[in-house]
Amino acid sequence: MREQLTKSDVKKIEEEIEYRKLVVRKEAIEAVKEARAHGDLSENFEYHAAKKDKNKNESRIRYLERMLKTAEIVSDVSKEDEVGINNTVTVYFEEDDEEQVFRLVTSIRGNSMKNLISTESPLGKAVLGHKEGDRVYVAVNETYGYYVEIRKIQNTSEDENDTIRAY
Repeated sequence: MREQLTKSDVKKIEEEIEYRKLVVRKEAIEAVKEARAHGDLSENFEYHAAKKDKNKNESRIRYLERMLKTAEIVSDVSKEDEVGINNTVTVYFEEDDEEQVFRLVTSIRGNSMKNLISTESPLGKAVLGHKEGDRVYVAVNETYGYYVEIRKIQNTSEDENDTIRAY
């Protein structure tokens, strides 16, 4: 499946790749050299740990570069009265008789602990493109779902502290 990314997502990924190539890679190579200088490599824990960290960084770089090559760029611009990417939405859950506020984001940014709901999640898919006052069915699976009402939609500026989720 192709990841959906906004231009802001792409920028943050490019920044992370650059940081990993220019800073983290250099530090990892130095750590491997330093650990290698300690002698016998077969029993040198520092050397093996440094190599593992270096390889982990290189894997992350390849993963992010591959993501950029295969990504589908989506717009985070929506109509004023419709739920779109980066909108903060207040939703009333009928079953629980409670309201929740969350921000709709692309799948790589989804983080329910921070109330960032992915457009690929059942709730995200259900509310995307709807308007205030709409009653929407959220299909969790083939046999279960629930209704929510969209109470409020706010345009939200990108939070610079948002991070791209690591896999």
